[in-house]
Amino acid sequence: MAVKTRWQLAIDPAEQTAPGTYDFACARALAFVGSPWGRRVTTAETHESVGFSDAYCGWCYGFGPALHEFAAANADRIEVRVLSGGLFTGSRALPVSAYPHIPGANERIAQLTGVTFGDGYGAALADGTAVMDSADAATGLVALRSQPGVNALDAAAAMQRAWYVDGRSLSDAEVYRDIAAELGLDADAVAAAYVSPAARAEAEADFLKVRRLGVDGYPTLLLHTAHGTDRLGGPVSSADALTRALDQHLAAATAA
Repeated sequence: MAVKTRWQLAIDPAEQTAPGTYDFACARALAFVGSPWGRRVTTAETHESVGFSDAYCGWCYGFGPALHEFAAANADRIEVRVLSGGLFTGSRALPVSAYPHIPGANERIAQLTGVTFGDGYGAALADGTAVMDSADAATGLVALRSQPGVNALDAAAAMQRAWYVDGRSLSDAEVYRDIAAELGLDADAVAAAYVSPAARAEAEADFLKVRRLGVDGYPTLLLHTAHGTDRLGGPVSSADALTRALDQHLAAATAA
């Protein structure tokens, strides 16, 4: 009998407020991966996957390619939704220059994950005035993911590229028009959704869901089955490692 499973990627919004938290969270998450696990398990049911991320989270950007590959490889078993974590909201929504540890963290992210930070982003860091406001970014994600036929992972990745490659503010409504065009969406509908109170309210609801998890590191993959709750992977996990972890836990849940 198929096991009802919920797979979650949870980002703790309190983790990215001080230098050093990137590496601390990474090291802790890595404790849950690295072993070769068993055969692939096939079930008759597609399970819900919920990804909690943040467009201004560097480790989420680094983890993105592996997450996309994992989701594609397991599309017959999981369906991924994307929610926002809210790393930089309220008093933490500040110019990027207020977080001097970010360039060093980015070097480590690039070394460990292979992602590239673009010249536009480098210029934004050098200028230092761009405000990282996760509430605006989360609202943008809501505006994109609410459109018919959109792939939420693709929308999130396009937003990450806008910031981490091109250095464009995710508070700029024109960014979402351009992303809409890139994804083949109705740009006017996305722009209207971005400025709507409903989209902002939904973004705030995303933040609440993440905070209620009580996760103490990020990215954290939480797999919920009848067997219990387990963590899968970390910010430098490969897609293959994530699939092996999924196989192991689904097999354990089925056997329980």
